[in-house]
Amino acid sequence: MTRLRELLRPDLRGKTAYGAPQLDVAVRLNTNENSYPVPDDVVRDITAAVAEVAPHLNRYPDREFTELRTALADYLTSTSGVVVTPEEVWAGNGSNEVLQHLLQAFGGPGRTALGFTPAYSMHPIISETVGTRWVDGRRGIGADAPFDLTVESAVEQVREHRPHVVFLCSPNNPTGTALSLELVRAVHDAAPDAIVVVDEAYEEFARAGVPSALTLLEGRERLVVTRTMSKAFAFAGGRLGYLAAAPALTDMLRLVRLPYHLSSPTQAIALAALRHAPEMLSTVAVIKHQRDRIVDGLRELGLEPVPSDANFVFFGGLPDSAVAWQALLDRGVLVRDVGIAHYLRVTAGTPAETDAFLAAMAEVVPILRSADTATDPTPADVRVTATAPAPAQEPSA
Repeated sequence: MTRLRELLRPDLRGKTAYGAPQLDVAVRLNTNENSYPVPDDVVRDITAAVAEVAPHLNRYPDREFTELRTALADYLTSTSGVVVTPEEVWAGNGSNEVLQHLLQAFGGPGRTALGFTPAYSMHPIISETVGTRWVDGRRGIGADAPFDLTVESAVEQVREHRPHVVFLCSPNNPTGTALSLELVRAVHDAAPDAIVVVDEAYEEFARAGVPSALTLLEGRERLVVTRTMSKAFAFAGGRLGYLAAAPALTDMLRLVRLPYHLSSPTQAIALAALRHAPEMLSTVAVIKHQRDRIVDGLRELGLEPVPSDANFVFFGGLPDSAVAWQALLDRGVLVRDVGIAHYLRVTAGTPAETDAFLAAMAEVVPILRSADTATDPTPADVRVTATAPAPAQEPSA
C-alpha cells in the first residue's frame, strides 16, 4: 500500500469511482437522457443569455440565485397546481449536489440514511462520502411483484432502523415504478426524527393520475421533493437540479453550500430553458409513447418488462443479462446493466431508436434461449436479487 493510500480515508479505500459506459454507438439508451436535442430557438436564447453575462464574469454570481429560484417556483406551481414560493426552492449543479447538501446538513458521522434498493445508487454513494451510515432497505416484502414496496414493509423498516434521512424514489430508478402518496405519508409519520426525501427526477414522465409528493409539502417541514432539469427538460449538460421544501429547511442548506455554488452561466442558461418550458417539454409525450411501445414489444418477445412511469423500462426474463447486454452492444445498441441478475434497463428515446432496440432484441432473445447460458430464475431467485444493492448508475441530474 502506497503512502497516499494510507492517507485516504479508511472508508474509501478499495472503492471504485462512479462510472457509466460512455461509448460511441449508434443507439445510446443507457443513461436515461432525453434523446432529443435542444431546439434551435432555445439554443439562440441560451447563447444570448450567456453573451449577456459573459462581460460580468469578473464578478461573483448572485449567491442566492433569486431569479432562478423564482422561475423554478413558478414552473412547479404551474405544472403541479401546488403553490410553491421562491423561499421553498433550492438548486444546485444537478440534483446530486442538492442531495449532497441535504446529507451534509442532516446526515454525517453518527447518522443513518435509509433507501429501498434497488433504487438510485447515488443515494448511498453520496451518503457514505459525507460519513453517513447507509442502510439498504428491502423491496418485495409482502408485495405482488419483487420490486414493489408496500406501506407496511416500508413503515416497519423505517421504525426498525430509525434513520435520520429516508430516500423514496418516485418514479424509482431502475424499476420505473411510482409510489403512492399513502406510502409517502406513512413513512413520514413513522420517522418523526428523519428528513424524508422524495426523489422525483422522472416525475414529468409519470402516467396520468400519478400524483406528485409536492401535494404533501404543506404542514410537513421534514418532507423534501427533489427534481431535475436533466431528463424531461433535455438539459442534462446544463447541470441543474432543485428541490422544494419548507423555507426553514432550505435556509439550513445555506450552512453547507459552497459560496457562489451556481455560476452566472449556469443560472443564465437554466433561466433561458425555463422561459421555453413548454417547448423543452414538448417531447415528453413522444417519449412516453416510445416507453409504452418498448413495454409492449418486450412482452411480445416473451420478456418481463416492469410497468414504468419514467422514461425507461426495466425488463427481466433474460437467461444471462451480461450476455444480453453485450449482444445488444454488438448490434450498436447500448443499454444499462444495473447488476441485477436477468434484468436490463433501456431508455425510451426516439421512434427510430425504439425500432433499433426492438429489432436488436428480436435477434438477441432467440440466441440467448438457444445458448441456454443460464436457467430461468425462480421467484425466490428474483426476490433475492431484487433486495440486493445495485452498483453505481448514472446521475439522475
